Amino acid sequence: METELSMEKETGDVSPRRRAMAPLRLSLITLGVADLDRAVAFYEALGLERRVKEAKGAAFFDAGGVVLSLYPRHELAADAGVLPGRAGQFGGIALACNRTSRAEVDTTLIRAVAAGGRALRPAQPTFWGGYSGYVADPDGHPWEIAHNPGFPFDAGGRIVLPE
Repeated sequence: METELSMEKETGDVSPRRRAMAPLRLSLITLGVADLDRAVAFYEALGLERRVKEAKGAAFFDAGGVVLSLYPRHELAADAGVLPGRAGQFGGIALACNRTSRAEVDTTLIRAVAAGGRALRPAQPTFWGGYSGYVADPDGHPWEIAHNPGFPFDAGGRIVLPE
């Protein structure tokens, strides 16, 4: 009896229907930063707790079920095999932090700017019935800070998406 793995090697068939695999899950986000100490101070000022403090040349934060990692920008680009982009240039990704109220959105934006972030767009009502604004961290990574009344939180503080 042939194993599935040996059949895949022989036939080259590694299609998703032939191979059971756990669904894709976002577990870690790594941001390339120009100054690791400055970036660590920014995220600590926003209430994230640094973990794995003995790690040299990188920083890791528990961000509510997802790990936020900070790594020198040029080293991250080299690791990924790409050319490093310019800091502050939009890379097609925005991070987001949902809050339980409009007041928490405003407070978070104010705190982020006080910690060294740059205001991008003030908080305002949205077309989808929520409230959001944008701030960039010291390396220009944009964060949307939002309140979405249609996305409640569970007891652990994680968003519950409606069916």
